[in-house]
Amino acid sequence: MSEADAATSVNVAERLGFKEGDLIQEFGYDDDVDFDLRDDIEDLIGSELLDEDDHEVVDAVIFWWREGDGDLVDALVDSLTTLTEGGVVWVLTPKSGREGYVSPAEIQDAAPTAGLHCTTAVGVSKDWHATRLVTRKNK
Repeated sequence: MSEADAATSVNVAERLGFKEGDLIQEFGYDDDVDFDLRDDIEDLIGSELLDEDDHEVVDAVIFWWREGDGDLVDALVDSLTTLTEGGVVWVLTPKSGREGYVSPAEIQDAAPTAGLHCTTAVGVSKDWHATRLVTRKNK
């Protein structure tokens, strides 16, 4: 990877709001994930991503989600069990035209049922798109 590519991918990890020392739990890992993005997140936070079986309280969750992975609401609710108050969930989905594509409307429909609110959507690589979800504030 060239220096320019490395700078761009680290910027993506930073743009996702991650910083050194963050604990980030990963759900939906498979052989189709963006390994460069994963590596850059780990480099930025200074540790490995925690897997689905870890029970530590985390600052953020990244969720690789594809069409056919099951019930998104249930998966999002499950991902919240270790998320710290004010933590963020990033749902990463294949971009339009890619195998496993998930419509943004599906995420927007599932989020409120899981107690989350969609705030931002960004492209994170040539194959993956990310949607930022946060817990809704109690009024």
